Amino acid sequence: MRDFSWKVFAMTGDVESYLLYTEACNSLGQESDNASEVIEDEEVEG
Repeated sequence: MRDFSWKVFAMTGDVESYLLYTEACNSLGQESDNASEVIEDEEVEG
């Protein structure tokens, strides 16, 4: 579920998908590494 919701978010930018992804990560006790990578990439670009 985590990987699927991340792929949907990455392709569409849908906030609901991102929230589902973070919820899945938190329930598994994992950090959202992919999300931090995207944020860092956007900061470099912008």
